[in-house]
Parts: sequence; structure tokens; C-alpha cells
Amino acid sequence: MNESESFQIQVTRRTVVEAGTTALLLAGLPHTALAAGPGEADPSTPSATVELTINGHSHVLNLDPRTTLLDALREHLALTGSKKGCDHGQCGACTVLIDGRRINSCLTLAVMHDGQSITTIEGLADGENLHPMQAAFVEHDGFQCGYCTSGQICSAVGMLSEAHAGMPSYETADLANTRPELTDVEIRERMSGNICRCAAYPNIVAAIKQSAGIRS
Repeated sequence: MNESESFQIQVTRRTVVEAGTTALLLAGLPHTALAAGPGEADPSTPSATVELTINGHSHVLNLDPRTTLLDALREHLALTGSKKGCDHGQCGACTVLIDGRRINSCLTLAVMHDGQSITTIEGLADGENLHPMQAAFVEHDGFQCGYCTSGQICSAVGMLSEAHAGMPSYETADLANTRPELTDVEIRERMSGNICRCAAYPNIVAAIKQSAGIRS
């Protein structure tokens, strides 16, 4: 077998497809990306400077404008209390408070909250003193694996503020009532965006009622 025959045998349909795909991918890359060495940042990637006030402390970050608030907290500031559960806004494990309002941090971009006050689970306690909601969760065993707990607590704090402000829920019977009664059904509806895979819901409701000063 001569050299020409050997080459013809090695060139298969698969190698032709792989070579063509690689060529197309390389043709679509900008010149700057091709010039970057291994481990080097692509200089063509856009960046934005954002100042986030988190738990009372200011942080100036240079971020890809597509960075979610959750990723900014976890990957850039090492605030890992906010959990990445579904990353689709369905489980509530990433809930934080922005200017007192609860929000899923996986569904919002960090650059959208420049200058706003952000509170994570790490910022609720006052030094060694737990926030009343945190203390209630401990007392009523409102968590098991603990993965959803930070989001549950932040959501519960925001939910009580909403109720105190007179904001109704789907279960609110009297919309004219400026202070809706926080029954078990009302609390469950208002907390329905936070999922507990361990199903500690009765204990969570009990903890929220204690924090709100409601006797069972």
C-alpha cells in the first residue's frame, strides 16, 4: 500500500464533517478571540461597572452585563448563602431583599440594581443576634436539609412587610382590609413561590406566625 492509498483510507466521512464544523466555528470567531491564549480573558467580552450596596456595604464590580445578581453574589462576592436551585425562578432558594422587596436573584441582572440596597441571608442577623425570623425557624425546626432555608427566610421577611403594607394575595377575602389576617392558608399562598424539597411546610408556617406575633 503506497502513501496515497493510506491517506485515502484515513479520510472518512466523519473526519470531513469534523474538519468542516471546526472551520465554520473558527470562521465565526472574532479575531481577538483567536488571538487570546489559553486561560486569557476574551478582550471583546463587554463589561460594565456596577456599585452594589449589599448588607450595608458598598461593592464596586466590573461585570459582564449579562451576569445575574445571584452569580454576582456567589461568584464575585463569596456570599453563598443565596442558593442556586433551579436557576429559573421556580424554587425561590435564591430569594433576596432589594429595598425591602423580595426578588428571585437568579432572574435579575446585577447591573439593574446599581445603587439599590440589597439584603441577603448573611445580612439579616445583627452580629451574633439572629433576626427574629431566623430564631423562629430554629425554634420550630423550619428546615431539614437547609438548602432552601435562606430563600425561605428572606421571602418570609419580605412577605410580612408586604402584608403589613396591606398588599393582598389570591387568598385575601377582604381587599378593603389594610392589614390582611395572616391565616395558615394566607401564609401558604404568600410563600408559594418558595419550594421545600423536605416538605417542612407546617414548621415554616409556625415559624412565620411566631415571628409575626400570631398565636396558633
